[in-house]
This record gives sequence, structure tokens and C-alpha cells, in this order.
Amino acid sequence: MTKWGDRPHWQFEGVLLGSDEHGDWIGIPAGSHMARPGMELHSSWDQVGLVPAVGDDAERGWLATFHAEGNPVRTYVDMTTPPSWDGAVVRAVDLDLDVIDDDRGVFVDDEDEFAEHQVRYGYPPEVVALASATSASILAAVTAQQAPFDGSADGWLARLKELRPAG
Repeated sequence: MTKWGDRPHWQFEGVLLGSDEHGDWIGIPAGSHMARPGMELHSSWDQVGLVPAVGDDAERGWLATFHAEGNPVRTYVDMTTPPSWDGAVVRAVDLDLDVIDDDRGVFVDDEDEFAEHQVRYGYPPEVVALASATSASILAAVTAQQAPFDGSADGWLARLKELRPAG
């Protein structure tokens, strides 16, 4: 991912687990190296990412990550420009807003950052509208546990676990 203005953001490697009606599922095993400017870490839990299925771009302005049991964050959804595949790389611009389902409940995060960046980086009105509408619809879907936020990721997390070498 990048931030607006082609500024670098999170980068990490994953393994394509497969696709279904929701999109492409990417496995991110525990221990994966993740980096962005000013921060590097190794993931503590297995995760699967979902790149939404190709369709109407007005409904694809997000990337979701589902975390294995034990992580206080169950679901983390970044509002983005519609993601696209560039060979084996998924590319999207992070638009600040996040929908999070964790031990505190389901909520939208980073609204202050989104408002600040609209001014600082000059987000076009259509980008602001996309991120705002997408965060509202994703918040409703996660809260109501509508697909793919209904446990659809559980089978993909199990598949990722099966792919790990025993030890």
C-alpha cells in the first residue's frame, strides 16, 4: 500500500490461498515481516487478507484483514482506492479510515487523520466521497456480520495453518 501522493506505506509478503465469491484471499503467517516508514514488525498471529472481488469500483474501496483467534483485533478493514493486482502484488492507496472489530467493539478509526489529510494532501472530492461511503457500508456490514464479515475468513485461516510446516 501507499499513501496519497505515492508516499510509501505498509509492505509485506503473503501467500495467495485462493479465491471465492468475496475475492482473493492472502495468507499472512505469524512471524511475517511487515514494514512501513518508521515502523517494522513481525506479525504475532496468523492473518488472512481479502482483496474484494472485481466489480463496481464504488463497492471495492477497501482491503480487509482477519486475525486468528487470540488477537484482540478480529477484523481490520482499511478504506483504500479500489485495489488492483500488478502481477503478484496488490496495490492500493490507503485513505486513512479504518473499520475495526476488536475487544472494544466495532468502530471507525482515524477520522481525524482522514480530515487532516483531505486538506494537507488535497484528496479529490470523489476520493473523499468513496472513503466516506465505503467506511459507512463496511461499518454496517461488520456490525451485522454480513458476508464476508460473517466468519467467511475462518476456513482461509485454517487453510493457512495447514500450509505451515509442522514444528
